[in-house]
Amino acid sequence: MKMQKNYLNYNMMINSFRGVLKKCLYATTATALIVLISSCGQKSKYPGPLSPEESMKTFQFAENFKAEIFAAEPLVVDPVTMQFDEEGNAYVVGMLDAYKPDSVKGKGKIVMLKDLNNDGRADTAIVFADSLREASSILPWKGGLLIAAAPNIMYYKDTDGDGRADQKEIIFSGFFTGNEEAQITNLTFGVDNWIYANNTGQAGEVTFNRMPGAPRLKMQGSDFRFRLDRNQFELTTGPGQFGLAIDDWGHRFFTANSLHIREVVAARRYLDRNPYLPSDLRAAVFNISDHDPLMYQISETPYWRQVRTDRRNKDYQENHLDRVEYARDHFTAASGGTFYGGDAFPEEYYGNIFTGDVSGNLVHRDILVATDSTPYYIAQRAEQEKSKEFLVTTDTWFRPANFSVGPDGNLYVIDMYRQHIETPVSIPDDLETDMDFNAGNTMGRIYRIVPQSSNGTKWVKPDLKNATGEQLVAALSHKNQWWRITAQRLLLERQDKTVIPQVKKLFAESSDPRTRLHALYVLEGMDALDAGIVKEALKDPAAGIRENAAILAEKFPACLASLEQLTEDSAIRVAYQATLSLGEYKDKAIIPWLAKTILRHGQSKWFRAAVLSSEAGSSVELLDALTKNGFADKAEDWKTDFYEELAETIGARNQKTQVMNLLQRAAQAAVTKMPGAQAAIVKGLVAGLQHIEGVNDEIKGKLKAITGAAGSDAAKALEDIKTLYSGLTGK
Repeated sequence: MKMQKNYLNYNMMINSFRGVLKKCLYATTATALIVLISSCGQKSKYPGPLSPEESMKTFQFAENFKAEIFAAEPLVVDPVTMQFDEEGNAYVVGMLDAYKPDSVKGKGKIVMLKDLNNDGRADTAIVFADSLREASSILPWKGGLLIAAAPNIMYYKDTDGDGRADQKEIIFSGFFTGNEEAQITNLTFGVDNWIYANNTGQAGEVTFNRMPGAPRLKMQGSDFRFRLDRNQFELTTGPGQFGLAIDDWGHRFFTANSLHIREVVAARRYLDRNPYLPSDLRAAVFNISDHDPLMYQISETPYWRQVRTDRRNKDYQENHLDRVEYARDHFTAASGGTFYGGDAFPEEYYGNIFTGDVSGNLVHRDILVATDSTPYYIAQRAEQEKSKEFLVTTDTWFRPANFSVGPDGNLYVIDMYRQHIETPVSIPDDLETDMDFNAGNTMGRIYRIVPQSSNGTKWVKPDLKNATGEQLVAALSHKNQWWRITAQRLLLERQDKTVIPQVKKLFAESSDPRTRLHALYVLEGMDALDAGIVKEALKDPAAGIRENAAILAEKFPACLASLEQLTEDSAIRVAYQATLSLGEYKDKAIIPWLAKTILRHGQSKWFRAAVLSSEAGSSVELLDALTKNGFADKAEDWKTDFYEELAETIGARNQKTQVMNLLQRAAQAAVTKMPGAQAAIVKGLVAGLQHIEGVNDEIKGKLKAITGAAGSDAAKALEDIKTLYSGLTGK
């Protein structure tokens, strides 16, 4: 009753004053502009704001879509993210303290939007939490919200039904608190039951307050993931900035300013297991766009940006630098990359990634295309968007910072709506004098993007909170990813083991591979997996399930033989993941399979790194297995690269037996018959040995000299290394 009373009172107030507020707001803005023009005697360099309705009229879509106003000021101000909970309530984070000095930080708030008159538009906002410092992300969890607000990740919950959080807990602490554009953010629940967050690779020492004795986690260079159901937290591959998309199969994509879409190719835990891996093999992310850096905006270039660009280009020319800066039509502020898994758009839009560019005032769309030659997707433009964007506007205040896909299957655009979105630090002082960085700090819009044929979209309000376990299992078959992933999360939270038979039946019988994968991970989350189920998943007809099954097989030794076979899978992503997962085993029986992988996929640095990341895959025994299969019979550049990479890894590890055995193998005819092989091994060994403890400058100088001589007499260089190394203390 208490919350209902709050709703009605607030609703009456908004309905009474909404028109007055809007008229006053835009009249005041217009008056201010008139005063400015009359006092300065010239037109302002920067246009004023438009009402939500007027702004929406400037939208231009590439295809048959339209926008509807879902929420606007004063209900939402400075919105940066929105999430729907299991009841369909929309929670919006307002980052009201963005780009503000420390003296006024702590103004952020989270509001819960309601649509009480069922017209599809929010008419009520209940303040769930306020006085938040730089909050930027939320995720529904156990009836409340996880909140990313550096330096913390917190858990807030309303326990008395008034819509306002009264239970508050700091779960993680120690994240970077500098530039708000590079803080912990984008909390996202993955199909693998982990919660992921972007950290932009920033430094920090993170503690888990539910486990006070746990070691601090040093975040430098990494993103973050955790599982509250198992009290686990760890580094993960990064760095992502603002924008994190996870597809149906668990592949992660993130956004970072001029790089609008990159994909995580290798999980950090695989590369970290071998600290001796050469640095050039430690790459774990890839820019998958085939059309960077171009975008197609129709809004005017801001005065300050054009002037700054002209100045910089003049400096480049005067200093004879081969560099050009662009003031427009190039990604510079990509933000909010989001996977579209809804069911309201035409089928061809499913699986696309939508990304905003807040400087270009546009929304970009990428289609993910799988290839048979790389373990990552290629992001391409749609045919109808080769020279235009999914959504553009002439309104320079339009700032599509983020997106959300709702239970209705539509795409929601979170528009921060500001005259200037850039941090003042990036702008020359003399250009700041004409700029009001607070312009728009009482505004914000959220648009629902729907097909043109849509007629009055209603707010879908699922009641998964009160759904039975059986109903949640059934929801794993929904066409809309929101329903499937929400149902999976709730099943994980509840831990109702009575549904396990139903989930197993779903895994065995569903015709939708996405549903089968959800079922597989529900079983994992309930500790109900066994080797038999994983073996079935390893031979599933869907490549995405086989790929995930390889990860799950790491914990089931009985699956080793099946995992070995999977390294020969026809789907390259599956073969790649199987190679990474095989490296989790210490059994030397995996060496022949790793050797086969090198022979089959060694041209790819990704596969060479996957093999070398394991202990067995970076041993002399691997070289022996390759030699038996005629590795050196045909000279190829990638093979000499591999000789060098393997030698560097063995040298850096500094196990005396391995080093001496490598020197011995390098002198054999089976290796020397390939031109350049010996020299590559010398170069790699020297690179590795230079990093071991106890190697002083004198020895480093001798090693460098040996490398220089290897090109003319590699055999002698090997003997010189052997003599020098014999004087060192190996492990």
